[in-house]
Order: sequence, then structure tokens, then C-alpha cells
Amino acid sequence: MMTTRVLVVIGPTSVGKTKMGVELAKKLNGEIISGDSMQIYKEMDIGTAKVTQEEMEGIVHHCINILEPQQNYSVKDFQETVREKINDIISRGKIPIIVGGTGLYIKAALYDYEFSETSDNHKTLKEQYKDYDNLSLYQHLMSIDEESAKVLHPNNRQRVLRAIEIYEETGQKKSDIVASQQHICLYNAYFIGLTLDRDILYERINHRVDIMRDLGLEDEVKKLYQKGLKRTHQSMKAIGYKEWFDYFEGHISQDEVYENIKKHSRQYAKRQYTWFKNQFDVHWYEVNLEDFNKTVQKVLKDIQ
Repeated sequence: MMTTRVLVVIGPTSVGKTKMGVELAKKLNGEIISGDSMQIYKEMDIGTAKVTQEEMEGIVHHCINILEPQQNYSVKDFQETVREKINDIISRGKIPIIVGGTGLYIKAALYDYEFSETSDNHKTLKEQYKDYDNLSLYQHLMSIDEESAKVLHPNNRQRVLRAIEIYEETGQKKSDIVASQQHICLYNAYFIGLTLDRDILYERINHRVDIMRDLGLEDEVKKLYQKGLKRTHQSMKAIGYKEWFDYFEGHISQDEVYENIKKHSRQYAKRQYTWFKNQFDVHWYEVNLEDFNKTVQKVLKDIQ
């Protein structure tokens, strides 16, 4: 697989990844795979800043609009889908270009990430340990998998339960499974990181949220809410959607919703930078907003 060439366009929200992906695909006979964990959902276009038909410029895009908002989609599902798409695109003599900002999903697809299979008995496990307080549960994990316990907070009950579940179902410690993964990239991947001065980036994020407001974000979310989608649905945990529930329940004003979306988007951009810098071997490019083509040419020169 290492000979399989894959281009990956990453960077924080609002930096210009969609545009870069399309330009590279046009020049290099590529097809795009979305590396965004929320653009997979139908009916969620405005809040996810989903690539439009015009923006696609005729380039084939995969992993967009493939699920209903009520459905769940795990990192493992994404990993399998993306690997299939990469093989399919390569088999047709084209270059796969992953474009997106969901770091964990992209890493799982490209690296030797293995997911321990556990059956659907999470509810039974919750039931089984319901009389344990957080400390007792944590101490139980310490006794079976000390290494996993060391990296978890005793009050993070869900993660503690998950580590216990892996051990009970597979007979393997979660820490051993993690240690056996060498964090090796399975493809010949070139990571193109787009970056902007922080103040300019934050300004662009705020402006993008204003545009979402004008495009009718509230109506988009309201339709989903009226269909029975709740804050517990995976799709509704996305920035741009989760902020509306307090408003619909009468706790905050519409202006506060948009302020919260802006704030959460800026915080997310900061976390994205940190993740990419720590997890990937990224070639960073400062985006030229006056002449985006200059940035594209610089990237092309380095790739070729």
C-alpha cells in the first residue's frame, strides 16, 4: 500500500481546503474524498459548509450526503469506506485527494489503526456496574488494565467502562491493543496543511457564520429538530447544530446562538492546528488570500 499515492488537504475550518482540493483534482486528474465527519449527513448543508455543486466544478466527491441525520457513523465505518474509495480511485488511474478537518477520522483511515471488536453489550455492562461508583469502577480497571487506567480520569465513566468492556469481550487489554499499533501510515501520503494568520482566520470564521445566518441556518436546524432529532444524535453534536437546542428550549436568544457558534468554531480551529501538528508530518502552506492560485502553484511544485 505504501506505494499508493494519496494527497491529504488539512487545516482549520474556513482556511480554504475545499477550494485547494478542487484545484489539485483538476490539475492532477484526482477525485476527492471528504475527510469531514459531518458532511456525510444529508440535509445538513449550511451548518457544515458542505461543498456545493458550483464549488465542485465537476470534480467527483465521495463520502458526502451518504447518511440520514438519524444514523450513526463510527470512525471504523469511515476507515473502511475511505480505504475502499482509495482503492477504487487508484484502480481507475486517478489520484485520491482527502480533504477535511476531522483529524481522528483521517488518521484512522490512513494509519494502522485497528478497532477492537466488541458486541453490542454496552447497555448490559452499564447495568452490570451500575452499583459501582466512579472510584470503584476505576479501581476495577486498575486491577485488570493498569496502563489504560493511568491515562484515564477516574470520573470519565464512559471511557473507563469502554476499557473494561474491551478486556471482558476480547481478553486483551486496551493498552496492549494500542501499543501494538505502530502509528505507521499505510499509504504514500503527502499532507498539505493550509494556514492563515490567527486574527485573519478568526475573522473569516466569524464572517462564515454570518453567511450561514443569511443562508437560513436556523430553518435548516429547525426542520431537523421538528423531525425529532435530539442533541444526543451524533449528527446534532456538530458545531452549528448543537448550539440551537438551548434556543429551541427557550434558554438563550438567537444572537447568543450565533455568538456560541462563532466561539466554538474558533476554539475548534485552535484544536485542529494542535492535532495536525502532533499527529501528521504536515507540509504547511500560508494561504495567499489575494492570489489563491499562487498557493496552489506552490503546492503543485512541491508535489511534483
